[in-house]
Amino acid sequence: MSAVRKRMERRAVVVVAALVLVTAALAVLSIGTGEYPMSFGDVLATLAGQGSKFDYLVVTEQRLPRVLVAIVVGIALALSGAVFQTLSRNPLGSPDIIGFTAGSATGGVATIIVFGAGTVTVAFGAIVGGLLTAVLVTALCGRRGLRSDRLVLVGVGIGTVLIGISAYLLTRATAESAAQAVTWQVGNLAGRDWRYLVPIVVAVALLAPVVFAYAKPLRMLEMGDDVAIGIGVDVDRMRRLLFVLAVALVAVAVATAGPIPFVALAAPQIAKRLTRRPGPNLLTAALLGAALVVASDYLGQRLLESSLLPVGVVTSALGGAYLAWFLVLGRRTKRQTLARA
Repeated sequence: MSAVRKRMERRAVVVVAALVLVTAALAVLSIGTGEYPMSFGDVLATLAGQGSKFDYLVVTEQRLPRVLVAIVVGIALALSGAVFQTLSRNPLGSPDIIGFTAGSATGGVATIIVFGAGTVTVAFGAIVGGLLTAVLVTALCGRRGLRSDRLVLVGVGIGTVLIGISAYLLTRATAESAAQAVTWQVGNLAGRDWRYLVPIVVAVALLAPVVFAYAKPLRMLEMGDDVAIGIGVDVDRMRRLLFVLAVALVAVAVATAGPIPFVALAAPQIAKRLTRRPGPNLLTAALLGAALVVASDYLGQRLLESSLLPVGVVTSALGGAYLAWFLVLGRRTKRQTLARA
């Protein structure tokens, strides 16, 4: 057992190192993409302070903040997805599926239509929308709802209602407000500068370490409540705390970049398959989330010559392919299990 565990640990270290390198490479490629293209070496030289003044302005004022926002948003979404999937013990129990992303998106849309598309007001509306959705889902789940599949079922229902509310709000908006809301609702990193980066960095810097600090109890919860209680974990308190942290992470991510689907759903599951380790694999999932958002934003800028694709459109397409693969893999596993039986 110790030899197997050591191999798993070594594999996890290799995966983490590879994800760091991949994310860094994708970040440099993304910084070099745009109307003023820059080579990989030029970007590195500019970041090292050896580029021209114009290169420095392009990199630091326009492109670097966008890439950093993508990284932090990906980390927040992936951590939120890992916590929700662990609490629900369901690979589909991500904020995309169970309504929390939709709650933040509805709050942002309502704020745009009522107050306009100000950066602070939209962020505030998205955070409030996510928190109110969490309160509603918790109330409908009941005292023991967070300990069962009821969390997923109630969340899916609430999310469907919220999507309908967003659609209704768009029909009542002016043409200008509706256009702004739709652009934001797709999930977009265009125009994200240092004003967007600082708040989400502060929020994630406060929330993520707490999630990592409770990685061991979270792993015990994934093994079942009886096991967790047996080793002294206060299951109800831990679930409530982690639930609040996960909701806050997805709310600040949506407040910064709009609702970006697929990342919270897929990053934790892909991380498990890469490391082949049980548990939420928080660090690997976080790095994978960052890589997915940066890669999707890069593809959105390169796929079409005539126009730029918002990052949410790219992640939606990747999410559809992932779900199809997930269903095929599930059927294949089920067939193999039946054949062995």
